[in-house]
Amino acid sequence: MKQVRPKKNLGQHFLTDLDIARAIADTVDACPALPVLEVGPGMGVMTQFLVEKPRALKVVEIDRESVAFLNEHFPQLRENILGEDFLRMDLKRVFDGQSFVLTGNYPYDISSQIFFKMLDNKELIPCCTGMIQREVAQRIASQPGTKAYGILSVLIQAWYRVEYLFTVDENVFNPPPKVKSAVIRMTRNDVTDLGCDERLFRRVVKTVFNQRRKMLRVSLRQLFTNGDMPNVDFFTEEIMTKRPEQLTISQFVELTNMVAARIAN
Repeated sequence: MKQVRPKKNLGQHFLTDLDIARAIADTVDACPALPVLEVGPGMGVMTQFLVEKPRALKVVEIDRESVAFLNEHFPQLRENILGEDFLRMDLKRVFDGQSFVLTGNYPYDISSQIFFKMLDNKELIPCCTGMIQREVAQRIASQPGTKAYGILSVLIQAWYRVEYLFTVDENVFNPPPKVKSAVIRMTRNDVTDLGCDERLFRRVVKTVFNQRRKMLRVSLRQLFTNGDMPNVDFFTEEIMTKRPEQLTISQFVELTNMVAARIAN
């Protein structure tokens, strides 16, 4: 069977460097024993190294041409090649409710959506590794007080330890992307309860970062209706003079509880 043609509408950039493919596949070794789900295997450049590991492996691929290629070249995986859209999958049924490692050379245009789905299934996914656009990787790994620190930084670091592992140049892909890539690993931390309403936490983080240049006393007003708008004292608290990139995760938890108390009243 001929090689798969990269499709622009699926954001396909096939990795061609086998050493890098092996290095990415080996990132799952930090989470031993668990089965692995690879997203977007394409022609299996990472799959060929993952399949050598002594653990269960499934791959999910939305491109029918790639699925046909994988079935032909990886007959040992034939029952475990899932021709589905990862973003629409029920992850609880992939390994019958068992926890697993998520990995892949993720399509740039949906990588954030993939990680939001990871967060929604964080009890199933103790470890997530893979390659994404470098800018997104830097955002996820960034710390408070930096320009890259944002929504993904806070929401992911609340639940995962993030490691920026290495950068990948454009010239090892077909076709070459216009940006550099990076490989990261996210491993669940010890947090089991944020200490606040998790849904409201997400709302607060997204709301204030959508107006990241404004102080919290301005951006937070969007969370309230006229009926529950706090009095002026709420907006004169010291934390309200900060901008979102200045807040640590624990301060976002504190802020969420402050908002929750006002909404409840």
